[in-house]
Amino acid sequence: MELGVYTFAELTSGLDPEQRLRNLIEEIELADEVGLDVFGVGEHHRPDFAVSSPATVLAAAAVRTTQIRLTSAVNVLSSDDPIRVFQQFATVDLLSGGRAEIMVGRGSFIESFPLFGYDLADYDRLFEEKLVRLLQLREEVLGVYPRPVQEPLPVWVAVGGTPESAYRAGALGLPMALAIIGGLPERFVPFAEIHRRAADEHGHERPPLSINSHGFVAESSEQAAEDYFVPLKTMMDRIGAERGWRPLERPDYDAGRTLRGATVVGDPEEVAAKILYQHGLFGHDRFLIQFTVGSLPHEKTLKAIELFGKRVAPIVRDEVARRAAA
Repeated sequence: MELGVYTFAELTSGLDPEQRLRNLIEEIELADEVGLDVFGVGEHHRPDFAVSSPATVLAAAAVRTTQIRLTSAVNVLSSDDPIRVFQQFATVDLLSGGRAEIMVGRGSFIESFPLFGYDLADYDRLFEEKLVRLLQLREEVLGVYPRPVQEPLPVWVAVGGTPESAYRAGALGLPMALAIIGGLPERFVPFAEIHRRAADEHGHERPPLSINSHGFVAESSEQAAEDYFVPLKTMMDRIGAERGWRPLERPDYDAGRTLRGATVVGDPEEVAAKILYQHGLFGHDRFLIQFTVGSLPHEKTLKAIELFGKRVAPIVRDEVARRAAA
C-alpha cells in the first residue's frame, strides 16, 4: 500500500502565506526523506488557505525531492481549463522525472465558480465535459505541449460520497480517491464496490483506490488527541458555520478516534491499526492523511510526518504484504 500526506495549506493560525508556503515545502521534503510515497496539495480560492495553484507548489517541490509522487488534492477541474491543467502537470512531471499526478474533483468549495465566471447550475456538466477533454489530451497531442515523462500522465478522480461519481470514475477506468472525513468508514464500502463494478462492466482492469482521511500521529495517543482537537475544531467549525453543520464537540471527536471511526488519530501503533482495519474493509491501494486540517505548529506537523514515515508506514506495509502472501 502507498502511504502519503495531503494538505490545503491552511492559514487559520494567522500565519502569513509566505511562511506557510515555505513550511509546506519543508513538509514535502521531509515526507520524501522518510520514505512516504505521495504528497498532495489542494486548490482553494479563500483567505484561509494559501494554495490556489497546486501545480506551482508541486513544481517547487519537484526540484527539492527525489522519490515522492506529487499530486494535486484536488484540482477543481470544473472551473479550470483542462489544457492548462495538463500543461502545468506535464511541466511538474518533467521537473520531477515522472512523479506528477493530477487528482481532479468537482470541488466541495464553490468560490472558484463565480471567480472564473462559471454558473453553479453547470456544476456537473462542466466537470464531465472537462474530464473527457483532459483524458483526451493524455492520448493525443492536439498541439498541447510540453508532453510529460509519464505516458499517460496519471489522473485520479476524487469522490466525496456520491454513487454516480464513483461509477463514472470506474467506467472511465480511472483510480478513485474516496474522502472519508466523518461517520463510519464501513458505510463507504459500497462506493468502492460501485467503482470496481463499473470498471469491470466497461472492460477495464481493477483501478486503484485511495482512502483520504483527517488524522494525526504523535508519540502517545493522549498527546495526539490533545494536539489535534483544537485545530480540527477551529477549521471544521468555521466551515460548518457556512454549511449549516453543528459545532464539533469533544465526544464526537473521541468517537471518531475509535477503531471504527473516520478520524485517524493516535500513536503510531494505533494509526497503523486503524489503516489496516480499513484495508480489511476496502482493500485499497493508497492511504492519504490530512494532518493540517486546521493550523498546527510547524514542528508538530514535521514530527507527525516523521512518525508516519518511520513508524506507521513499516507496520502497514509489512502487514499488507503478509496479507497478500497469505
